[in-house]
Parts: sequence; structure tokens; C-alpha cells
Amino acid sequence: MKPLLLLLTYAIARPGYHYEFPRDHFSHPEFQTEWWYYTGNLKDTASGRRFGFELTFFRVATSEDRRPRSVWDPTDLYIAHLTLSDIEGARFIKHERINRAGPGVAGADFTAGRIWNGNWEARLDGLKAVAEDFRFQFKFHSAKPPVIHGENGISRKAAGLGNASHYVSFTRLETSGVLTYAGRDFQLTGTTWMDHEFFTNQLTKEQIGWDWFSIQLDSKEELMLVRIRRKDGSVDPYSHGAYVDTSGRSRYLKLTDFSLTAAADRWTSSRTGAAYPLRWTVEVPSISLKLEGSTPLPNQELVLESKLTSAYWEGAMDYRGTLRGAPIKGVGYLEMTGYAGAVRMGDNK
Repeated sequence: MKPLLLLLTYAIARPGYHYEFPRDHFSHPEFQTEWWYYTGNLKDTASGRRFGFELTFFRVATSEDRRPRSVWDPTDLYIAHLTLSDIEGARFIKHERINRAGPGVAGADFTAGRIWNGNWEARLDGLKAVAEDFRFQFKFHSAKPPVIHGENGISRKAAGLGNASHYVSFTRLETSGVLTYAGRDFQLTGTTWMDHEFFTNQLTKEQIGWDWFSIQLDSKEELMLVRIRRKDGSVDPYSHGAYVDTSGRSRYLKLTDFSLTAAADRWTSSRTGAAYPLRWTVEVPSISLKLEGSTPLPNQELVLESKLTSAYWEGAMDYRGTLRGAPIKGVGYLEMTGYAGAVRMGDNK
């Protein structure tokens, strides 16, 4: 008798996916890669001192066979990145953590209502993280409903079946809490942006990386824009975005609906030699928006000791310009990948 072969494959992002909340805030182990991104711009209520932060959780499946042989069997690898951008102090601090689930060391659990890696944790209403040189605990509530990116339940990255992700954002999380740093407690308030994405397929061979923008305008409107770059220097036609109005209604943006233009000057990393464009012009003609974006802290590059992920730049941004003929300003975060080498570990935006 021939042995029975067990054929296992990861799920792929398919059109028509039906989102269900709060269940879809948590883990989707049938997909190979999943991440939860939190980035925010906060100020101290007493002094006005500004900080940016990133707390990101990754789940990467190590085997299509989801049946663990023991509690320590690493069917998933859990990675987390934590950063603090001290704008006034011109200091950027980063930490990385890698774990397996083990007996509760890391995970993403709907029943428990949390995503965690050691003592770094995200819940529906807040975040907390403890590192050697700072710690924070934030509470937030969403001013708007979740935004489902793309069309028909998927955020497409390239032609072909499965070259896509399921992608959800909370674009305006009103945030407050305490940051303990440099021997002081800072009472912070501001806004956080949250991205959650799950998928299996990676970028195509022709795609080298992306420039991703989250923009929170003082008018209570938001934008997510992503420019996917190709190896030949061109912008991929599957680049896309979303506009979110004051009530929370979102509209899908095709590449032809917006433009992202990088200034000629670059900031060059002394660690990787990568040259990152840190000044951008953003235009969305349908809402008569033109912004000039720049960062108050050039060195916000994550160079990670584990080498499991490529070095990338992710940092706080400022925006000024006009919206419908009136002056406007805002804040956000910019993520740039593929400048310091090929993207690894999971690479869809």
C-alpha cells in the first residue's frame, strides 16, 4: 500500500473575503505572514515635547504543517520591532525581539484579546512596552471605523492569483498615556495609526520595495498611499492608496489618482549606505490637496541585528500645504523599504 501523502498549502488573499470584527483583528494562521503596525505622533501635555513611536508585531509561519509536536515547536516565528523617536533630543532608539509561542511567550489570540511578544503587548484599547531605556503604556479609542484597503476585500500588489493581501487600518486612534524616558514621566497625547495585514505571496521578482505613507491631517481626514518600486526604477502600476473623509468613509485610490514625488536630495545612512529620500510632494487632485512632507529627525533607520528582516526607514513626518484652497498641516509616518537591499520576511504593503 502506498503511504498517504498529506498536502498542505498556505491560504492566499482572494477577492470577496468577508471581514468580521473583532475576530479579524487577531491571528490568521492559515496565511504565511501577518503583521500589526502601530505608529504614532504624540506630545507631552506640559512641555509640548514631541515623540514618535513604532510598535510592530510579526507572525511568520515556519512550516505549512500546523500541528506542533511540542509546546516549543516553532510553527510560527514571532518578531517585534519597537522604536522611540525623541524629536527634541534628536535621538532614535530601536529594539527587536524574536520568540516562538512556547508556553505563552508570544502570540496573537482572539480569546485573550491581545497580540504580544514578551512584555510588549497590543490590545484593542491600547499598547504597552518595556525596554531597557524607555517604557510606555498608552490607551486609545478609534475615532473612525476600520478601513478595508483595496477593492473587493483585497489589496492587490501585482497581476496574478494571490499577489495580494487582506489589509485593514485604523487611521485615527486618539491616544493618551505615559512614557517613562530619560528619568522622567511624560504625559502624552496625540494620534496613532494601526495597520493589520495578512497574506502569503511576496513581491514579484520585478518589485524591489515600497514607499508607504500614513497622513493624518488637522482637518480630521487621512490618507494611506503606497508607491511600489520596480528594479528598473519605475513605479509599479499596482501602487495604490485610500482617502478617508471626516466621517470615516474611505475611497480607493489608483496610482493615477495621486502623485508622490521625492526631492532630489537624500539622507545617506552610515550603517547601510542606503540613500533615503526624506522630502516629498504629495498631490491628490480629486480633493485639491497638495502637501510638502519632511521629517524632523533624519536618522530613523532600523538596522536589525537578527538580519531576519531587511533594514528599513520608518519615521515621524510633518506635512504642510493646501486642501481645497485653504492652508492645512498634519503628521504621519513614512516607511521606505528596499533601499538597503532586497525585502525579506514578508513583503506586501
